[in-house]
Amino acid sequence: MHVRIKRIYEPASHDDGMRILVDRLWPRGISRGEAQLDEWVKELAPSDELRNWFNHEENRWREFRERYLDELKEHREQARKIAEAARESTVTLLFAAKDEEHNNAVVLRQYLEMLEPRNEA
Repeated sequence: MHVRIKRIYEPASHDDGMRILVDRLWPRGISRGEAQLDEWVKELAPSDELRNWFNHEENRWREFRERYLDELKEHREQARKIAEAARESTVTLLFAAKDEEHNNAVVLRQYLEMLEPRNEA
């Protein structure tokens, strides 16, 4: 599986593959043209309630991760489509947070890697 994560403020590059914004809110200070998105999947972002509670406070990271993984279960099919695309080529999950280690894209990548391929038989 080829899933990368990257801040949306970093320039797009050829090796990004499919570029998917995974934040619920549009990032400040960047135009849609600069973003060079293939998709914006707000549904896979943390709920407003969870996002506001977390507030990027590192001491809440573990609980945020657990609660966000629970939320993602409600959107399994949409996540599975991204995971399947990542089995074929590179997918880059884009996020706006300053903290590159404690953000929703990190958790979403882990979730995508845990999803089993759908049986088409």
